[in-house]
Amino acid sequence: MTGWTSSLVLAQQDPELQILPDAAELVWGAVAFALLFLILWKFAFPAMGRMLDQRGERIQGQIESAEQQRTEAEELRRRYEESLADARNEANQIIEDARAQAERLRDEALSKAEDEAQQIRAKASEDLEADRARLAQELRGQVASLSVELAGKIVQRELDEEQHRALVDQYINELSGLN
Repeated sequence: MTGWTSSLVLAQQDPELQILPDAAELVWGAVAFALLFLILWKFAFPAMGRMLDQRGERIQGQIESAEQQRTEAEELRRRYEESLADARNEANQIIEDARAQAERLRDEALSKAEDEAQQIRAKASEDLEADRARLAQELRGQVASLSVELAGKIVQRELDEEQHRALVDQYINELSGLN
């Protein structure tokens, strides 16, 4: 025999070993259970339902708040990236403007240097012409003096200074005309 069937056999032989309660006990137990169930149904279950509803609403609110915060964070990130891109574009524009200005300043400095060099060349040319004319005038004077001395030695007499100068100037002009 198995263990379960042996307990039934023992319960039938010995009434104290009964496993099943009396019928009155079963009725009072059922009434107490029904009364407890009705009290729980009336008071505890609605309170637990409200508590679960509140908790669900709170969780839903937290989910919605988290979603809203995520959306705001995404918007802030997008704005930050736009600001960063704008800042990069502005920095690139500033760099390009600085390069253009540097190029313009370099061109202006080069042009100014070329103008100054041209002026220096013109001034040097003018100075050279002035020096050449001055030297020619000095040479004329020296040639005139030398000619007067030479003519005086050749003729052995002293010519009038003014006649000498006129004669030398005429001679120099003739020589200049040949060149």
